[in-house]
Amino acid sequence: MKKTLYTIIFALTAVSASAQLKKAAHGVEYQIFPAQPGRKLAVNDVISFQAVQKTDKDSILFSTYKQGQPVKAQIRASSNPADLMDIFQLMSVNDSAFVKVPVDSIFKGHETEMPAIFTKGGNVFFNIKILKAQTLEEAMAERNAAMAKLKVEAEKLKLAEAENLNKYIATNKLAPVTTTSGLKYVIKSKGIKPKPLNGDTVYVNYTGRTLDGKVFDSSIEADAKAGGLQQPGRTYEPISFALGSGRVIPGWDEGLLLLNEGSKATFLIPSKLAYGERGAGQDIQPYSPLIFDVELVKVVRVKHAPVTKATKKKATTRKRTATRKKN
Repeated sequence: MKKTLYTIIFALTAVSASAQLKKAAHGVEYQIFPAQPGRKLAVNDVISFQAVQKTDKDSILFSTYKQGQPVKAQIRASSNPADLMDIFQLMSVNDSAFVKVPVDSIFKGHETEMPAIFTKGGNVFFNIKILKAQTLEEAMAERNAAMAKLKVEAEKLKLAEAENLNKYIATNKLAPVTTTSGLKYVIKSKGIKPKPLNGDTVYVNYTGRTLDGKVFDSSIEADAKAGGLQQPGRTYEPISFALGSGRVIPGWDEGLLLLNEGSKATFLIPSKLAYGERGAGQDIQPYSPLIFDVELVKVVRVKHAPVTKATKKKATTRKRTATRKKN
């Protein structure tokens, strides 16, 4: 099998360093390859570095190159030889190092926890390169600036979300009902059976779209095919779940409580009741409102405590008390 570039570099570094290793605490051996003179790293510095970790049988345990991004960490007092904190403090930005750590020193005092991939008397090898270093103050300032920028961007996206949703409603000539949470819904056909309650198991057919019409999920084969949605191996049938159990987005848990069994409706769900600032996958971007055409096919009801006159009276009293407090 053809070796990747970082594996070759690791091997060459290990060979060239084998005769020049210096001793550190706990049996650790190392060799640093300085790129150029610079300030030594210190406790509390925040560093970014590339790393490859291997066993003495040449098995890769971890690689930032495979991961696709470097590690970012704060230098602290060492708690284990394998955390390399003592080695970092011997290095500067752009330095590389080869480090050999005895397995016995890593698991000293808890040898029974040693994974089978390691052997007593063996070693773990590290190849690291320091890419960037900041003082804690510099790192905090950079983080705060990034957060402030994200906050501004988030506000812009929130404004755009409301505008885009209102435009969608106007374009499609909808007249949705809006709940206090911001959920909007349109009942297309009303069922004649009672509405479900939290705890009931509901069976729902649905198709989910973004505002631009992109179908991102559907339990209906015809809708999936029409929308160009590929769902290999999926069985097209209503999904089922216990209502109010948190298994679906909040907009669904709220919206289905408003529908009689057998109803068909469209939910227009703001991002705060869907996937919020994170989004979901490639199709659902942060702060994206979602459109769901749903059919409440079936409700399997559980036994609920009966609502007595006393309970109703108590609830009414609490409501009036809350109203008086507001006034």
